[in-house]
Amino acid sequence: MEDRKPIPGAILSADLTIAHTEQVRDFYEQVIGWQHGGLSMGNYDDYVMTRTDGQPVAGICHPEGENAALPPVWLVYFTVNDLNESLGACRKLGGKVHYEPKTSIGSGSYAVIEYPAGAFCAITQI
Repeated sequence: MEDRKPIPGAILSADLTIAHTEQVRDFYEQVIGWQHGGLSMGNYDDYVMTRTDGQPVAGICHPEGENAALPPVWLVYFTVNDLNESLGACRKLGGKVHYEPKTSIGSGSYAVIEYPAGAFCAITQI
C-alpha cells in the first residue's frame, strides 16, 4: 500500500485527554467499534484507537504532564504547510497558542491553538 503524505488542511487525527481513560476507551469501543492498543507514556499507558483493520484514528490520553492543561474535548489535528507561519497567523488574528511546537510520536511537529471564541485544535506540519 502506498504511504501518502497528508495534504495541507486535512484532518490527521484526534485526541481526547480526559480522566477515567479506561472507561472512555471502552465506551468508544462499544459505541463506534474501535479497538485499542496501549502507548507507553512511562508510568502509564495512553491509548491508540484503531479501526478494525488496525488503522489508527484517534488517541485517548490521560490528563498528565503536558496534557494536564488540555480541555476534555476531542482535539482535532489539522495539517499545515508551515507550522511557524500558521502560528504567526493565529496570533495576528487574535488566537492563542497554548503549546509551542512539540514533536509528536509518529509524526512531525505540532502545536495547540485556540480560536478567539474558544475552540481548540492542534495544527501539525508533517
